Amino acid sequence: MQLFSGLVSPSVKTLSIEPLRTDIFHQGENLVDFILSHVQSRNLEGSILAITSKLLSLEENRTAPSHVSKTDLIIQESDHYLGEIGYGCHLAIKHGLLVASAGIDISNSESGDYLLYPRDPYLSAHKLRTELKIRLQLREFGVLVTDSHTTPLRHGVQGITLAFAGFSPVKNLVGEKDIFGRPLKMTKTNDADALAAAAVLMMGEAAEQRPLALIQNAPVVFTDEDHRADLEVPVDEDMYKPLYQHFLKK
Repeated sequence: MQLFSGLVSPSVKTLSIEPLRTDIFHQGENLVDFILSHVQSRNLEGSILAITSKLLSLEENRTAPSHVSKTDLIIQESDHYLGEIGYGCHLAIKHGLLVASAGIDISNSESGDYLLYPRDPYLSAHKLRTELKIRLQLREFGVLVTDSHTTPLRHGVQGITLAFAGFSPVKNLVGEKDIFGRPLKMTKTNDADALAAAAVLMMGEAAEQRPLALIQNAPVVFTDEDHRADLEVPVDEDMYKPLYQHFLKK
């Protein structure tokens, strides 16, 4: 399914995103085997596989019983806990993201238990990519682990990157010229989160049962190098830190 279309230069390929409807993924299942059973005969060369973080959490048994205190669980799971905010939500920093409830969720949980983020999402993404590359004999291939988050002053949720592997997440345009010949001084494009937002839009949030999406013709550079630092901004360097620094707690 093509997500974007229209008049483009003949040299520019059209980005396409195909959400994949799957069976129910059960806790403790082998994720690679599950993915292979659903990509079937598709050619994944040069593509990025978007996958909801909940599948990784379920494979890794990252759950907690729903009878425990969610507030205590959020504090325990947070890298930095910022406290309770509006509508009874709790804000935290977890795995480099400013998110509600430290990413803890109960939606689409078969057992009704809380689903926690994977313990090390980048390591999980790297292992998943490596095994899929070997099993499918791929050269250029990426993995994009997604979640949903809210944005201040906006209704609704949208997709965001929890982790990725196999491609450069940010395009540096500093020094490039705009249409009037003025050089850009600060602009970098966050390609990873842009792709995550588009993929999650197609994957859905409720009962769609589409936890995977194949992204093809993404304008990224594939690489085996670790580019996590290109995407994440340390808390002490974050331009928004003055807004929340007084609430930071380990």
